[in-house]
Amino acid sequence: MSDHLLDQIAAAQRAGRHDGVASICSAHPLVLDEAIRHAVDGSRTVLIEATCNQVNQDGGYTGMRPVDFKRQVVGLAEKYGLTPERLVLGGDHLGPNPWKHLPAHTAMAKSEELVDAYVRAGYTKIHLDTSIRCADDPPGGLAPSLVAERAAQLAVVAERAAPDAGQLRYVIGTEVPVPGGESSGEHGIHVSTAADVGETIEVTELAFASAGAVGAWHRVRAVVAQPGVEFSDQELYGYRGGQAAHLASCLSGEVPLVFEAHSTDYQSRLALRALVADQFAILKVGPGLTYAYREAVFGLSFIEDELFAAESSGVRTALDEAMLADPGYWQPFYPDDPTLASHARRYSRSDRSRYYWPVPGVQQAVQSMHANLERSGLPDELVSQYLPWLSAVEVPGSALSSGRVGGLTSDAVLRSAVRRVLDAYSSAV
Repeated sequence: MSDHLLDQIAAAQRAGRHDGVASICSAHPLVLDEAIRHAVDGSRTVLIEATCNQVNQDGGYTGMRPVDFKRQVVGLAEKYGLTPERLVLGGDHLGPNPWKHLPAHTAMAKSEELVDAYVRAGYTKIHLDTSIRCADDPPGGLAPSLVAERAAQLAVVAERAAPDAGQLRYVIGTEVPVPGGESSGEHGIHVSTAADVGETIEVTELAFASAGAVGAWHRVRAVVAQPGVEFSDQELYGYRGGQAAHLASCLSGEVPLVFEAHSTDYQSRLALRALVADQFAILKVGPGLTYAYREAVFGLSFIEDELFAAESSGVRTALDEAMLADPGYWQPFYPDDPTLASHARRYSRSDRSRYYWPVPGVQQAVQSMHANLERSGLPDELVSQYLPWLSAVEVPGSALSSGRVGGLTSDAVLRSAVRRVLDAYSSAV
């Protein structure tokens, strides 16, 4: 059997074993740090992915190129003793999305540069997503054959760029179902149909063959489909076991495939286990991790306010001021009404606040909060009031598990918040 994580998962699923992996899609330093520590503590393999908007050859919104992001993650792995074979790096939604405002020819040329940069940097899980309309594409959804042709174009680039193309594993498709897809019933969200997923697989295989990338096709290991999970500020669509079981017939071909599920954030542990049981073996999580971090920061800040009053860091205000000063990352996604927008900036499940933690003023406020709470400690009664979930978890490095919270630090609280989410996924896979 191949040593690649995706080969092992696909083989296990084909053999009837419910195996899977969480895909950590975040650039937040503490989230990445805790993801590596979580993998070490559980002797697990960790899959960490960067998206095309987050990290690209032009720097993305993080200011990092693929090689920079890899250097950061590998540095953490070396720090905590995670061996190289237990770290898999992926590129998510690699395609024209960052350049969709440009003509297709130009956007695809930039996409080729993007894929080349990821593969040369050593990423081995490559999600080819060419479903987005470019500036001169006709209105409406792109024809599946055109999406497949463009994906094959990028696969050829990846094969040429790789030091060892045999190490690459591909993911095809997008999480958005074709209009008219199957309804999941009471939720009203569309679940992909077997016909749509089957067509995606068929036309992509043909396109790879036409492009001379048959070898790459045999290393496709997952197809993105919509099992009926999604979240918004108003609704959370949870997965029910069997809800997308009709898609399993699409995985019976020669090439061993599993499904990749996007937007699995905020799903229950039971729902995550059901997804893996229905062969959605790659579970994407991103905003849910930074949402948990934000919740914990806010809880700590309320404790700080109680202890320090006017001398507190004002971290919540600093974060909101940073968002108001640069609204591009949240304004298109939140309501126009000022009151609703203010609420969404603080509490939205889409967690657009995650883009603003690196702002110097916000970082300074977080550091000031840590310093204040280090001096005062975290009183038991305030932890119970503002961080009640801590009573149900064991925080690494603290005295909480022995029934006391006197030794609890603010850093341990933030890490525990992130780890609760990671634990939910590890319990499912």
